Amino acid sequence: MLEIRELNKYYKSPLGIVQALKNVNMQIPRGEIVGVFGENGAGKSTLFKCILNYVGFKGEITIDGEKITHRNIEKISFATCEHSFFPNLTPESHKAFYEMHFPGFRKKRYEGLMEFFELPKYEALKRFSTGQKNQFEVILALCQGADYILMDEPFAGNDIFNREDFYKVLLGILEPQETILLSTHLMEEVENFVGRAILIRKGEVIGDVSTLELDGQGNSLVS
Repeated sequence: MLEIRELNKYYKSPLGIVQALKNVNMQIPRGEIVGVFGENGAGKSTLFKCILNYVGFKGEITIDGEKITHRNIEKISFATCEHSFFPNLTPESHKAFYEMHFPGFRKKRYEGLMEFFELPKYEALKRFSTGQKNQFEVILALCQGADYILMDEPFAGNDIFNREDFYKVLLGILEPQETILLSTHLMEEVENFVGRAILIRKGEVIGDVSTLELDGQGNSLVS
């Protein structure tokens, strides 16, 4: 389980101290597909960066009961539209690198997703379109072998492709222990594929419900 307790994050700005996250509390069990929804600037990316220990914060974040350190960070993978791959390398070079460093690398899944997205295997990633780069970033996150997979606006600025088909594929390939935490500001894109929606506004969690309890605008149908 991924647990977040009393998480607060402050930034310095020219206007003074800004609180980006305010007393955030979450429990994300294994096996869930969770959407984190909110407008741009709501705090979604900052939340993910805190989970990954990319930035300092106040509060506590644990994974399976332990603080997240270099000893257990391999349980988490991360896909971001800012990209984390090596642009001068090919997808096949990345596959070899991941197989070397991540014993749980899912080779069969990798091959299937490369085929689904129709990505070239032997072309340097710097020559990919923005959409192709985003797709490959998602592939790496899904194939690393992590149990907790964070996706931060993974298809922002993407080329047009059938996302509904991709989410159906995603539902079909996930194993029972794998957890997806997916952030987006477009609920209608994923509301049929996530089982739970966490709503963030101005750094605060304002809702945490089953997606069956939401209408198309993210409003709760439960009083």
